[in-house]
Amino acid sequence: MAYVPGVALLAALVVGCSAGDDSNANGADSKAGSPTVTPAPPGKYLTLPAPCRAVPRPTLKDLLPGAAELPGDQQEKVLRGAAAVTYDTDRKVGCSWKSDAPNATRSLSVDFERVVSYDPAVSDDDRADTVYAKKEKAAGLSSSATPGPDAEKGTPTAEEKDKKGGKEKTEEKTEEKGAGKSEGPAGDDASASPDPSASGGTDGSTSGSSSSGSPEDALPSRILDDLGDAAFLQDLPTRAGSTAQRHTVSVVFRTSNVVVTVRYAEQPALIAQTPDSRELQEKAQALARKLAETLSE
Repeated sequence: MAYVPGVALLAALVVGCSAGDDSNANGADSKAGSPTVTPAPPGKYLTLPAPCRAVPRPTLKDLLPGAAELPGDQQEKVLRGAAAVTYDTDRKVGCSWKSDAPNATRSLSVDFERVVSYDPAVSDDDRADTVYAKKEKAAGLSSSATPGPDAEKGTPTAEEKDKKGGKEKTEEKTEEKGAGKSEGPAGDDASASPDPSASGGTDGSTSGSSSSGSPEDALPSRILDDLGDAAFLQDLPTRAGSTAQRHTVSVVFRTSNVVVTVRYAEQPALIAQTPDSRELQEKAQALARKLAETLSE
């Protein structure tokens, strides 16, 4: 009889544990109110390509006229490229090339940046999109705007809209003052009509755009479609008043958590010569698409 209370106590403990198991089985959770954090998915890319081997040799010879005519050792040095200085090759790498031809100097650079988010609530892709968006904004572009019929010409800023509105009002007043008057000399007609070159039209002749084609052939900075997850092209013509006719085109695109920048430039040997903006843009875009395909493999 001295052991009965102990047996009863043991039985009570067994019943209590069984009751606790039943409550868990029925869905009762003592920590039901605690939040559950699901880590954001990692980016697709865990490494970066070797930048100086990212561009095929045939492509380099096409982008760098004059390199193919160099002696073996010099040609190899040009095509090998120069790696960018970086302290974390897992996060950022780059390479640049330069070739001097009798009529012009061409230069090319490629940069890869792998973005990693250290916030468990933000994915690597979202963080990379933020990095890309800053570059896009710095270029004066915005992919959030709804493209219209003139989307290829770029999205005008608020300041440009104000200037355009003021210009239209001035032209309306000029037309009103000239209403009912007979046509004057040809010189007067030319001064009354807006001059695309004077206002920095699509050919950008006064703003330094060095396109050798007609105004409709020169394409300005713009958002690009069908290149990675997001992309834009920035055309950087020579500044007005500059004696050097250097023309640079940059193509920036994002694919998953990697942001790639391609810069392609031409410096003519003679000041009177002007680079072909359309050619630079087409070749820079073609290279960017090749890099995007390589990353996707």
